[in-house]
Amino acid sequence: MTEQLVVLGFDSLEQARQAWSLGRRLRREKRLDLVDGTLVWRDENGRVTIRRVASPARTAALGGALCGGVIGTVFLAPFVGLGIGAGAGALASRISGPGVDDDLVRRIAGHLQPGRAAIFAVVRRSTADDVTAALSPHHPVVIMTTLPPERERRLARALGRRPAPA
Repeated sequence: MTEQLVVLGFDSLEQARQAWSLGRRLRREKRLDLVDGTLVWRDENGRVTIRRVASPARTAALGGALCGGVIGTVFLAPFVGLGIGAGAGALASRISGPGVDDDLVRRIAGHLQPGRAAIFAVVRRSTADDVTAALSPHHPVVIMTTLPPERERRLARALGRRPAPA
């Protein structure tokens, strides 16, 4: 499966947070397979804040710890299993490839206007119609994607706004 980066801009931090919460709900409903995500905003004083809101390493480590704990319990060493599982999960996540590129996040964050926010999402799979319909009320602008050009244009049209200029 190929992963695609989608960067959406929002008029406010609150809109971006609501959209991210919506993404978590779609993820629980299996309509969105989100690999990694970052929320960025510039406050009214011009200060940029970057928050990693989905971390593949953390998710893999937690999953590994859970599996390791279960296996460790079987062999009467649950804490050893937890540690080994967490380490193996985090290592597997590092080997599988990077998520959102930190340099790209900093470059785009540097161009945000005060009061504005952006979400960087690495998506493995989604039901596009469901996701765009759910996001549309938050009025995101497509800043950039790694989608093919025609799919990027369709996404921007579906969200009801034109893509942001490059």
